[in-house]
This record gives sequence, structure tokens and C-alpha cells, in this order.
Amino acid sequence: MAKLAAAAMLMGVLWSLIRWVFFRDSGQNPFAHDLGYTSAMMLFFLASAGLLYLIVWDQRYRCRTCLRRLRMPMTAGSWPNMLLFGQPRTEYICLYGHGTLKVPEVQITGPNGPDWEPHDQDIWKELESLEESKR
Repeated sequence: MAKLAAAAMLMGVLWSLIRWVFFRDSGQNPFAHDLGYTSAMMLFFLASAGLLYLIVWDQRYRCRTCLRRLRMPMTAGSWPNMLLFGQPRTEYICLYGHGTLKVPEVQITGPNGPDWEPHDQDIWKELESLEESKR
């Protein structure tokens, strides 16, 4: 929410600056009548849409619990061994053990969203169970 508020404030200041630079005392709206103002508003719209896209894109690669950036990308799966290892994907983990984000490399069956898998509250239990199963 803080990123959205900061972006809204930045875009509000930029919009006010555009209105101040192209201020006319006439009662007519300068949009579509003044080429400079129309071009500036088009660039403002593109910048706003791009900033919103970057905010949403950044949020997708954050932990769902602590909102920290996910780290340690690891590729898993392969096409030749798809039956054994699954389709190619990139897995990101939360450094604090909250979960794993699995992002498919190729989307054959349509747009598949990333799959978030939360871990148990105690990550050490999972690691100890893996160690016990090896014995």
C-alpha cells in the first residue's frame, strides 16, 4: 500500500506540474485543443500505467507473509525428464521459511499464475523429517 500511495503522490505532483505549465485562463479544456498539453497528458498516462505495472510486478515476487523479496531462484524440471521432474519452472523461496513461489517457465495450457506454497510454521520440522527419512 505504501508503494501505491507514493506512486499516487508522485503522479499527483506530476499532474499538477503539467496543469501549471499549460495553464490557460480560457474556459476551454486544453485537452485535444493544445498539442503540447495533449502530448504531455499522453506521456503522463503512459508513465502512470508503467508505474502501476511495475508495482504489481514487484508485488508478485514478494513473500505472502512478510512481504520481503523472494530470493534464491532455482530452476527445476526439464522437458526431456518431464514425467520425473515436471515441467520447467523457477522456484523462489522466502529467506525466513514462509513459503516457495513456483513460476512456470513456459505456459502451454494458457496463462498459469505462479503457485505459492506456504511452509509449516516451523521449517526445522520439515528439515528434520527429511533427515529422518534418509536413515
